[in-house]
Amino acid sequence: MTRYTGKNSMKKIVLGSTSPFRKALMEKLQISFLTDAPDIDESRLENEQPTAMVRRLSVEKAKKVAENHPDALIIGSDQCAVINGEVTGKPGSHEKAVQQLMRSSGNTVTFYTGLCLLDSNSGQHQLDCVPFYVTFRELTETEINHYLHRDQPYNCAGSFKSEGLGITLFSKMQGDDPSALRGLPLIRLCAMLRKQGISLPPDAAPPE
Repeated sequence: MTRYTGKNSMKKIVLGSTSPFRKALMEKLQISFLTDAPDIDESRLENEQPTAMVRRLSVEKAKKVAENHPDALIIGSDQCAVINGEVTGKPGSHEKAVQQLMRSSGNTVTFYTGLCLLDSNSGQHQLDCVPFYVTFRELTETEINHYLHRDQPYNCAGSFKSEGLGITLFSKMQGDDPSALRGLPLIRLCAMLRKQGISLPPDAAPPE
């Protein structure tokens, strides 16, 4: 794996997540990083707006992981889906996934992904929320059940895997960063890392 260079080249990068989807996205950047699980309460606060929630949880996750990594750059991220004004998250079961996709059918679902990059040494952080919009086809319950049995996206916000057969459920996708839909906005993250002095391929020279 290519290593990063720059003024913070000796600083660890830690992804505050055990999500295999976020880990796979991070690996696309070809930089060295660790993963650590942020053990926090992810409940939504009363009357909390979805953008405020994902921002808050991204910071809380990064700060929690920073307790184990005192001199590192910590990445925290959180995502929710909004269907007809209702905030929803991971279904956790087949029955709830069916309900989510039935509500999504024929509608545009907004995904909000919070992103925090925290310097655990200084305590300073960068924070953003990246939206992405998915319009679903009109779906039958039979189609939904067939899809869910194949992809089993029960740990995915919105009840689908866009990198899998979930793409067949859509009529349109809109947004500045398609990786945001999978839970980690890489375009925004790269900008944050560069601001911290991390050179990313192809910025960095190839390894000798």
